[in-house]
Amino acid sequence: MVMLNKFRQVQEEWGGSSEVIDHWLETRQALLVQYVKLAALQPASASSNVVTLPSKEELHEFSQHLVDYISEGHFKIYDMVMDKWSSTGFQSTEEISQTYAKIVLTTEPLLSFTDKYAEISDDDLHDFESDMSKVGEVLELRFEVEDLLIKLIADSLAIPPGA
Repeated sequence: MVMLNKFRQVQEEWGGSSEVIDHWLETRQALLVQYVKLAALQPASASSNVVTLPSKEELHEFSQHLVDYISEGHFKIYDMVMDKWSSTGFQSTEEISQTYAKIVLTTEPLLSFTDKYAEISDDDLHDFESDMSKVGEVLELRFEVEDLLIKLIADSLAIPPGA
């Protein structure tokens, strides 16, 4: 899976450079594991007529991981970065602010998925495949922009202000 390969590359490149980044990557990994579990329930090929749909518990678990990931990114991780910057005298750049704003744009479609499937019955899963596909696309976009933000953060933390 493309997202897992990209994750491994990011983990190899930036893992260990900062406890903030390590925490962010660990949180992303937990979300990816849940996404892959649900995506594995999809038919293996277009010729397969058998669709295995997730249980309510599986949907709830994935949705909870998704909400947790989004919340951590917006609140905990961003706050951790700001605290680290404040302690070193660094200030956010326009590029960092714009990159973060792009991440925020992916939040609504992901939360819409969790809202839709929060209290869904087994009879209402007819859009599940296309919805999971859209979630995968949005997550891939979000991770790509987050990777840029991770690079910007790592670069900024590696060079003390005024150096």
